[in-house]
Amino acid sequence: MSDPNTYQTNSTKLSLQQQAVVVLAAFAAVGDMPRLNDALNQALDVGLTVSELREVLIQLYAYAGFPRSLNALTALMNVQESRKQRGINDTMGRAPSRSIPQGDALLAAGTANQTKLSGSPVEGPLFDFAPIANQFLRTHLFGDIFERDNVDWQTRELATLGMLSALGGVEPQLQAHMKISTNTGITVSQLRQLCQLLTEHADAAMGDRARKALEQHLQNINPA
Repeated sequence: MSDPNTYQTNSTKLSLQQQAVVVLAAFAAVGDMPRLNDALNQALDVGLTVSELREVLIQLYAYAGFPRSLNALTALMNVQESRKQRGINDTMGRAPSRSIPQGDALLAAGTANQTKLSGSPVEGPLFDFAPIANQFLRTHLFGDIFERDNVDWQTRELATLGMLSALGGVEPQLQAHMKISTNTGITVSQLRQLCQLLTEHADAAMGDRARKALEQHLQNINPA
């Protein structure tokens, strides 16, 4: 069976569901609750499930902290309840299909996920200086979170790009995730659309950050 997180695609456009994830992730990261509420409604309207949205907002805490994540999850809970009261029964979606490994098995799984997403083993002076930071990344972000298969890696990366573009001051990480996104099969054309989407539907500064990170990534792989 092929790996559902390995993609070969020539798509030039983000789906409506992918677009919705980018925008709501950006609003959630900066705590813009009125616009997040609107974005959550729009995401449900285009067919995203409650489970998928919940998963994205859980992942948010790895980038923007627990307060933003918990507030965004509360917003989703309230939006779902409000829609239910209006007679809209949104699709709940599915839970992860497998249990998450523990202990050494979790570290091994997270390390494998990190390596696959990054394209090579992740190491360097920073992690020599603070090796526990990379262990946390491997066991928790790339292990506990990325092992949950009710949201695919493309969706997780699009959400991450929305979050990091919104936050500001995290340009190295934003650029790194531009590369990681292409390793999941997201195309450069789709990433350019993401930049424009943030400019038009979120904030011009967010779109500008994303665009600069993408151009820097492209320059790194195709130096003049």
